[in-house]
Amino acid sequence: MASSAREGDPREDEIRLWREGDGWVATDVETGVTTQGSTRDEALTNLDDAVALRRDEAGQGPTDEELREFGIDPDANETGDDAPPDVLE
Repeated sequence: MASSAREGDPREDEIRLWREGDGWVATDVETGVTTQGSTRDEALTNLDDAVALRRDEAGQGPTDEELREFGIDPDANETGDDAPPDVLE
C-alpha cells in the first residue's frame, strides 16, 4: 500500500490533486490511476469511479445482506436472473 510522510506521520491511501491549465488532475498513488475534471470535485469523482473500475468494484450489485439492511427481501425477487428489458443481448 502506498504511503507518504508529512511531518513524520505516515499517510495511507494518498491522493494527489493539482491544477493543470483550466482543469484539475487527480491521481491515486496506490493504483497509479489518474483522472481529470473541470473542477476539483469532478476530478475526484472521476477518480473514485476509475479506481473502482481498476479494482473491479464497479457494477457490483449489493449483497443479500446489504439488501436486507435497506429493508429489501432478496428472496422475494420476482425477476430472477432475467435481464432487464432495456439490455441488448
